[in-house]
Amino acid sequence: MQIRSFEITAIEAKRFSKSGERMANIKVENNSTITQMARGEGGLSHIDFRFTANYTGLGYIKIEGQITVSEMEEKVLDEWRGTNKLPVDDANTIHNAVVSNCMVTALIVAREIKLPAPLPIPRINVQKKPEARPSNGVEVA
Repeated sequence: MQIRSFEITAIEAKRFSKSGERMANIKVENNSTITQMARGEGGLSHIDFRFTANYTGLGYIKIEGQITVSEMEEKVLDEWRGTNKLPVDDANTIHNAVVSNCMVTALIVAREIKLPAPLPIPRINVQKKPEARPSNGVEVA
C-alpha cells in the first residue's frame, strides 16, 4: 500500500474556558480513527479519517479528511468492512500518516484559539559546563 494523497476536508475546534483563565494538569489525548474505506477508480482506495485532540475540560480540535492509497488488496477492504480492523502494517501506515499530517494543523489551530500545543513541547535544559580545574602540569598514570 502506498499513500497517493492526503486531504483535510473539515476542521472543528472549540475552547471552553475564557481567555487568560489558567487550568492545572491539562491532559491532551490525541486519537486517529478510520471512519470509512471504499474502492475508487484506477486501483485507488479512499480512506476517510477523523483526528481529534481532546483537552480534558478545556476544549477540543477535530480534523476530518481523506487519504487516497494505491495497491490496497481487496481482502484488506473486505476485512475492514467485516470487522472495522486492518492488518497491523496497513493500520500503522495509515494512522502514522494521519497523525503526522494532522498534528501540524492542530498545532496551528490550537495557537489561534489559545489552547496549549497538542503535543509535548520539548524542554531544553542547557547544562553549565564544569569548570576546568587548574592543574600543576604533572600527569600521573
